[in-house]
Amino acid sequence: MNRAFLPSVKSLFVAMLAVSSIAYAAEENKAPKADAAKGEALYSTGDNARNIPACVACHGAAGNSTIAQNPKLAAQHDTYIVKQLADFKTPQRNNPVMSSIANGLTEADMKNVAAYLDKQAAQPGSAKSKETVEFGKKIYRGGIAEKNVPACAGCHGASGDGIPAQFPRLAGQHQEYTAAQLTAFRAGTRKNSPQMTTIAKRMSDEEIQAVADYVAGLK
Repeated sequence: MNRAFLPSVKSLFVAMLAVSSIAYAAEENKAPKADAAKGEALYSTGDNARNIPACVACHGAAGNSTIAQNPKLAAQHDTYIVKQLADFKTPQRNNPVMSSIANGLTEADMKNVAAYLDKQAAQPGSAKSKETVEFGKKIYRGGIAEKNVPACAGCHGASGDGIPAQFPRLAGQHQEYTAAQLTAFRAGTRKNSPQMTTIAKRMSDEEIQAVADYVAGLK
């Protein structure tokens, strides 16, 4: 290549990079900003014009569900909630009720509701059986070596607080809900986490229930 031509190539590359950066920044500015106030309104009253029901009916005031089959959402990481709502729109997490609702939500709706729930105080749950709790504690903290099941605490934290944008908060969650999700991962009916599918397939009903019971009592 002609050496005299190299500065021109370099200048062109820098110019293209600058244009790309400006375009990316523009896209970032177009992305909807989360509005917790709008999220609270949609969560509490829904949107009749779009046939979106109020989330509070199933997930409780401020995300503290009192229905064992429906998850507590208070204090759940906003990024996790957004991902799950997006997954409900796909075959990866097909649910007759939630898929129908999620399909009616915009990206802004999902971020707004998630921002609201992320800031809510979670009410504590409780374990049911001392024997079950001790077994669940052993699995949660140390895993099951002979089955190659890792410690749940490694991803979800010793206190069940999870890691934002990566792993959900589990502390205080209903036993029934946690057990149902682990069972769904094991059966392959919930497909939006290959990691959890692999782990759940190595667990027995007894082990799943024990972990679910222990998680319910975490604070």
